[in-house]
Amino acid sequence: MDTRDVVAERGSIDEGGIMFRFIRRALVACTVAAVAMAAPTLAQADVLNDWNVIAQNQAIAIRPTAHGQTRGMAMVQGAVYDAVNALDPRYEPYLLNLRTLRAQPFGSRDAAIATAAHDVLVAIVDPARVTELDTAYAATLAAILPSATKDEGVRVGAAAAKAMLDARATDGYMATFAFDLRADAGRWRPLSATATDPDAWVGNLKPFTIQSPSQFRSKGPNAVTSAAYAKDFDEAKKLGARTSTTRTADQTTAAIFWQFAPTVLYNRLARDLSTARQLDTTREARLLAMINLAAADGAISCWNDKYHWYFWRPRAAIQEAAADGNPATEADPAWEPLFHALTPTTPPLGTPPFPDHPSGHGCVSGAVLRTFREFFGTNRIEFDMHSGRYPGRPRHFTSFSHAMKEVVDARVWGGIHFRSADQQGALMGKKIGFWLQKHYFRPIRAE
Repeated sequence: MDTRDVVAERGSIDEGGIMFRFIRRALVACTVAAVAMAAPTLAQADVLNDWNVIAQNQAIAIRPTAHGQTRGMAMVQGAVYDAVNALDPRYEPYLLNLRTLRAQPFGSRDAAIATAAHDVLVAIVDPARVTELDTAYAATLAAILPSATKDEGVRVGAAAAKAMLDARATDGYMATFAFDLRADAGRWRPLSATATDPDAWVGNLKPFTIQSPSQFRSKGPNAVTSAAYAKDFDEAKKLGARTSTTRTADQTTAAIFWQFAPTVLYNRLARDLSTARQLDTTREARLLAMINLAAADGAISCWNDKYHWYFWRPRAAIQEAAADGNPATEADPAWEPLFHALTPTTPPLGTPPFPDHPSGHGCVSGAVLRTFREFFGTNRIEFDMHSGRYPGRPRHFTSFSHAMKEVVDARVWGGIHFRSADQQGALMGKKIGFWLQKHYFRPIRAE
């Protein structure tokens, strides 16, 4: 997650299969027209997956960084879940008052899904993209015969979208953030006057499920004068260097693989697992809501923690070690991380313009992977992860913890984090996943 442009991979986000189905419906203009990857594995709930991918692609346009997309996806999938669950109330609603809504069970789920997603998206994306959304929405509704069933689905979807938009109307999105920039040893500051974090606001964003952005405060980075810090320092210096002779080829591949928008990575995984585990529409809608709300709260917690600690990244730490007061660290003013102007990449990989501790990918991945684990009731599920950095070249994992371990390692191999930042980020995310499972989306009848 720690990159300036992690959601600019528009040409590498799936899904060719959705394009096929919309063309088959005689529509040329659709939101996923720019997508050119191989046909994906689709879950049973085609409309649910269609709109998950549409949201994914549209959310990119909200803001050219990960956090506008993360917030947008949480809003869309939370509303979609509420709409589907209102028609088949097996779980606690997220925002909707089911007694007031009085949804009729004969309502069209497809109409509810499309309406909820569409109505949230048109309210938060660039107005220039609304026509694409309207076209995709018309395509979905055109496949549903006019009837009371269709009308009820539209009504319920619209209500779910309104509830979400009302709840997030004053959530702090893009609020002004006051930086506290000092040049002390161990303290983060921008690499240049134009490299200040554009998404610092996310640390004060209203959470989706947790009680406050600081609820799961980490214990903080190691003191720069400590032996623990020197150990992390040496590891990052050796393994994370652009010219490292100890990092293996596979470690380099893994580092680059994971430097991709987590929202894209994990929504694809949710669709794939939903297919493999034969989830019905209601259960998949619940899964998509859970992982996206967990991801959003993971990012919120992380950025709040980053600007609590303001800890420097390996690049500054290694180049300026002569002034850190630790005799066990040796400066290298010419040191650069693996993620420094690497080519060819889209976008270029570089040192992110925000503090090291904790790792953003660690927080978000920790929250999402723990949520997957809680949802399925087991850690040991085999799966492939797909990254736009290496289209068609997935990495295979034997468990959710296996993937989490590689995320932690990969940030060190990329030279952009100290290990303690990754580990504490993962722990914060794990706590968020536990919290969400305990307080939200609980069954109201036996499954």
